[in-house]
Amino acid sequence: MDIAHESRKTLALIVEDLDLSAIPACRRAAFLARLESHFPALFENMLTLYGHRYDAALQMRRLVEQLAQHQVKKHHSGLKGAEEPWYLSGKEVGLAAYVDLFGGDLKGMIDRIPYLEELGITYLYLLPLYDAPKENSDGGYAVSDYRKVDPKLGTNKDLKALADALHKRGIRLALDFVFNHTSDEHAWAQAARAGDPRYRDFYWILDEADARAYDATLREIFPTVRRGSFTFDESMGKWVWTTFNSFQWDLNYSNPDVFVSVVGEMLHLVGMGADVLRLDALAFVWKEMGTVCESLPKAHVLIQCFNLCLRIAAPHVHFKSEAIVHPDEVNQYIGTHECELSYNPLMMALMWESLATRRTELLEASLEKSFAIPKDAAWVNYIRCHDDIGWTWDDAVSWRFGINGQDHRSFLNRFYTCQFEGSFADGVPFQLNPTTGDCRVCGTLASLAGVERAAASGDPVLLEHALRRVRLLHGLVLSAPGLPLLYQGDDLGIFNDMSYLADPGKAEDSRWVHRKPLSAADFATAGDPETPQGRIAADLARMIRMRKAHRVFGPSDFRLVRHESPHVFAFRRRTAEEELLVIANFSEHEIPTGLDLTAALESGAPRDLLDPERVESRRSLTLEPYAMHWFHAPLR
Repeated sequence: MDIAHESRKTLALIVEDLDLSAIPACRRAAFLARLESHFPALFENMLTLYGHRYDAALQMRRLVEQLAQHQVKKHHSGLKGAEEPWYLSGKEVGLAAYVDLFGGDLKGMIDRIPYLEELGITYLYLLPLYDAPKENSDGGYAVSDYRKVDPKLGTNKDLKALADALHKRGIRLALDFVFNHTSDEHAWAQAARAGDPRYRDFYWILDEADARAYDATLREIFPTVRRGSFTFDESMGKWVWTTFNSFQWDLNYSNPDVFVSVVGEMLHLVGMGADVLRLDALAFVWKEMGTVCESLPKAHVLIQCFNLCLRIAAPHVHFKSEAIVHPDEVNQYIGTHECELSYNPLMMALMWESLATRRTELLEASLEKSFAIPKDAAWVNYIRCHDDIGWTWDDAVSWRFGINGQDHRSFLNRFYTCQFEGSFADGVPFQLNPTTGDCRVCGTLASLAGVERAAASGDPVLLEHALRRVRLLHGLVLSAPGLPLLYQGDDLGIFNDMSYLADPGKAEDSRWVHRKPLSAADFATAGDPETPQGRIAADLARMIRMRKAHRVFGPSDFRLVRHESPHVFAFRRRTAEEELLVIANFSEHEIPTGLDLTAALESGAPRDLLDPERVESRRSLTLEPYAMHWFHAPLR
């Protein structure tokens, strides 16, 4: 088959059959140009996924009609005058927040904009805010209606008003695109339960034999919820694929009707003002018998189809990947053809690993292997998020240092969940697997870094060390190439919130320990320089200001810097005008690095951006406990 010829012929027939007169002429011409440019790739990808389906051509026509319909009404089309691509700019800093926990509701979020501006936030990621089951919704990730805001947060009109207010202040909005599954209360799921044959095919609804055959090769994600990946539905007498919770039904993307229908939901979110869509659980979206059903080749083809739909209908919108899988698989989702932005779970996990072990070999070797990505894409670097910490790294890399991956993950779980003598951390286990003993870790940045425990102890040395750990982590995510993303409350230095244990709807989900409703007292405490929280907030604000003031934090050459100490992590960034050496000591001891600053940096005596009065000219640098330095110098 001549794909190019067939795609042109198909597109011509579709466009001829559609009435595009409702699209204003100025937007119609631009839309048709984008459609002509991107339809051949979309056509080829859809043939790969659905070429064997009798309804493939019908669904292509329906898809193009849907993309065209989005052009009828004028929507936000991106911030003007921004550097392109904006996410590579060193001036961008993000914050992730739950609407109810951060602002109370959507109107309250508008009242928080001055705080965001003062801190230097330019990218606000709002965690799920859609209508969801009232009792348990997995923190909003069980969506009952993508087109309706959760009534306790406000209305669609309120969301649009917030988006407009953010855009006026130069802040981009990111929303969740929960596209692997819906709530079992979603209208599609309810229709499936009622026996509607169209919607039965929207989900994986199977007989027991087929469910067992698929389940034999699947990884358990939430073993404390239910063993296996299927839930029996008594009303249908069938087994439903539920990778996560039993009330989250996996969508069946082998059906093109599902893909086209979900594109419609995606475009609704774009119309509400989203600049970025976070692709939740994207590794799980394609299923095939006899496989692990994670990161399959056709999952990438499917995501490319979604991406092409954006390029045609809303080219200013970008995807952010949430792929918490093997590092090699994470990197496969990154690029302008799939996700321009991607969480960096490897760096996140290994920063915590280095704090626990006081050693950086695994962090250095892993980033050396996996940090490089296409130049027009960017990592989203983070310390904590709304979810748990999973210890994702390549075991082949850890074995090079004699580290048994399974045993080391067990150690880290014990270290960060108060089960290891001498640990500084106050974390809580999440999803403890009764068979393997595996779990993940929850907690706020301040509590995991030891601030909570040190403050309670009254020991000034322990508290100083803990505060320096927080500063070190912030210093790395704000200086590494990519877009730094803070998590609500960590900017204020809040501690774990154990009140979730008293709520029957939350007590079994320890992630609520770091999902604290932020109060006026929390902001006031962070504004007091005499408190540990005030020290954290002030250090963070200073770092953000320094980041925004220097172009070296934008597009620049990056390389890891070699040194003599296993406790130190260092890298260099360089442009034609300036260079930066970032160096961190992951130990509570003074460490000689053997590093010659005059060799690491080509210019003269560098100045530490985090301590402007300090001029470092020594040839052999010794680092104080938990030191974090940004040595900067202009190039002559």
